[in-house]
Amino acid sequence: MRQNALKIVLAVIATLPALALAHPGHEHTNSFLTGFLHPLGGLDHLLAMVAVGIWATTLGGRAIWAVPAAFVATMLVGGGLAVAGIQVPFIEQGIVLSVLFMGALLLASAKFSLLSCTLIAGFFALFHGAAHGLEMPLNANGAVYAAGFAVATILLHAVGIAFGTVVASIQAPIINRITGSVIAIAGMVLAFA
Repeated sequence: MRQNALKIVLAVIATLPALALAHPGHEHTNSFLTGFLHPLGGLDHLLAMVAVGIWATTLGGRAIWAVPAAFVATMLVGGGLAVAGIQVPFIEQGIVLSVLFMGALLLASAKFSLLSCTLIAGFFALFHGAAHGLEMPLNANGAVYAAGFAVATILLHAVGIAFGTVVASIQAPIINRITGSVIAIAGMVLAFA
């Protein structure tokens, strides 16, 4: 299990040199790549999506796949709303709040019903998806661009799940709480930046 987690982490790290291309202004790249790089280019997106994976692991059971799946599905809805011109209010505030709240959930080792957890993840995903949709280049194929940011999000969730799995295997839940506090503090910094 540790080798698989390490492989996932290394695969994501291999994409890090491309972070400079993650936001609009690089429309010469293809739609999938532009969509894929977008979530990797902002600390807010990275922290929230990795935190979702870690939190899902701490919840255990079906939550390990259901919470990230709810996030990705709702994120795609948010992206579709933005592309369709439907206003999602408070996008930036929602994204920053997602970082702060996900960090706080990890810090508190919060556990709720599976439905509540998927609703929390989905609520915050709507803001992330709307941001991705609003920043889609005009010449991008919407479906391909959405596939790109969905795949990147799944990989970020997988990094969180791998991290959470390693923490669980060494029986050191304090690491998740420390990670949550760092993520929550980063959320506060982002809120005032």
